[in-house]
Amino acid sequence: MKNKIVVAITGASGSIYASILLGKLAQLKEQFSDVAIVFSKNATDVWQHELGNDTYKSLSFKRYDTMDFNAPFASGSAQYNTMIIIPCSMGTMGRIAAGISNDLITRAADVILKEHRKLILVTRDMPLNLIHINNMKTITEAGGIICPACPSYYSKPQTINDVAATVVDRALDLAGFSLNSFRWNE
Repeated sequence: MKNKIVVAITGASGSIYASILLGKLAQLKEQFSDVAIVFSKNATDVWQHELGNDTYKSLSFKRYDTMDFNAPFASGSAQYNTMIIIPCSMGTMGRIAAGISNDLITRAADVILKEHRKLILVTRDMPLNLIHINNMKTITEAGGIICPACPSYYSKPQTINDVAATVVDRALDLAGFSLNSFRWNE
């Protein structure tokens, strides 16, 4: 069975990561059967502010409203096996860690965790306080993966998109995708 992926985009700074991820997923379509997208209430405003465009309106993947609890991935029976939250705000992470399913993003994350599937949070905040660290610990103990948006420079990136792509490639690696990416000492 091919991957079924949920991509959630929150209002944390870092819309470039989501934009690059969605572009790369469009190129990897033979590796999944479905990609579903959900934006938090503030995510589109941050996208427009940071990227200066509204390309999120014309994505090739099905988009769900943040309060649509009838979305297939709101239930484990739909067998979505991976969820990537990119960027993931500390507020979203805190609600997931506390088990608060007050919107489709947090409900889907709860489903992914309870089904022992792959939850990847590309967190985007610094510095961290002890509450953030404890929430990261809780999610890690529950089976989630915390993937801070910390770019690498081994590949000698030349543009801001190249830098952001180092984070996206790492998240896609963690999700189990096969992609052509810089590998250390290869």
